[in-house]
Amino acid sequence: MADRSELAAFLRSRRERLTPSDVGLPDGINRRAPGLRRQEVAQLAGISVDYLVRLEQARGSHPSRQVLAALARALMLGVDEREYLYRMAGEHPPTVSGPNRIVPQSVRIILDTIASPAYVADATFEVLAWNRAAVPFLGDFDETPGADRNMVRWMFGQAVDHPSWSDESTREFARSVVADLRAAYARYPGNPALAALLTELLGVSPRFADMWAAHDVEVRRTHQKHVDHPELGPLDFECQILHISDTDQRIIVYCAAPGTRTAAIFHALSGAGSK
Repeated sequence: MADRSELAAFLRSRRERLTPSDVGLPDGINRRAPGLRRQEVAQLAGISVDYLVRLEQARGSHPSRQVLAALARALMLGVDEREYLYRMAGEHPPTVSGPNRIVPQSVRIILDTIASPAYVADATFEVLAWNRAAVPFLGDFDETPGADRNMVRWMFGQAVDHPSWSDESTREFARSVVADLRAAYARYPGNPALAALLTELLGVSPRFADMWAAHDVEVRRTHQKHVDHPELGPLDFECQILHISDTDQRIIVYCAAPGTRTAAIFHALSGAGSK
């Protein structure tokens, strides 16, 4: 259901927060009120001033999806604001075509400053960036083709009788990954890369096919992990998942309790620089 009053108030508030310079217009003179004028927003959106006035006064016809898209661009709305605009107008927000694989510079700075193994993955578990301490766990991804930097492909590419599958925590982790992947499947309907990954995994991994058939849906969360590393020995740590809302990416950080052997090893592995 549309909420005309809230839609009107939202449009006014978004217009009033912008300045002409924000949208590439001259500042001009004799501005008595903050923000953009209605004429300026209407020009940017390609709609009539009269129609914008009616929307801001909770009057007139229901805005089409094309008008909503034009207003979202003109008002420079973020992802969450755009979704809110559509819902207040009684429309379903447009779907996003695929996972964002561009890592913001600010996120790379975070990786550089974390003194523990950490990496960034998109919603399909494609590893996009990592710090130096993560290399002993991920391998040297600089030498790995992009298609092979996928954690789900790597996990379910292991043989069915691989020793790691005998560990219940490994199986629980795999189930949570599959449930998270199904959530991504719903967020990005029809995405070719995601569809191809699912087709591949269903064809090569009976274990993945069984877990997928359970239809569990859950965004991946923090969990405890035990690793018997061939060079570093036994390690116990918490796998903390930090979600980046703007990109639907996540930073995965290995967090060890202070004073433990694992914490000391993580500290020794850490160094400046991310990949």
